[in-house]
Amino acid sequence: MVADAVSPEPPFTRDADGSFTLDAARLAGRFGWSEPELRDLMRRGLVTSRVERGEGEDAGRWRLSVHCGNRCWRAIVLADGTMAEEQLEFVPAQGRRSCA
Repeated sequence: MVADAVSPEPPFTRDADGSFTLDAARLAGRFGWSEPELRDLMRRGLVTSRVERGEGEDAGRWRLSVHCGNRCWRAIVLADGTMAEEQLEFVPAQGRRSCA
């Protein structure tokens, strides 16, 4: 599922070191869950994330991926912090492939 219109308010911020921090309430909304549901899944160790920095022609871009169960949310972030692309995929439970 690709978002038709990318939200002007991304579900993350950048800290002083440039690391991405995801806002739990907005990220939960991307998955269709409440913030308490997402936080419970996080406490149980069922949520994983990955940040990949682009190289070559993708320099200045980052791919953020958050995976939980059969769902994977991914966003492409530009150097200015805007989200160029966002999608939520449903992936097979068995033999699960990486969403990144």
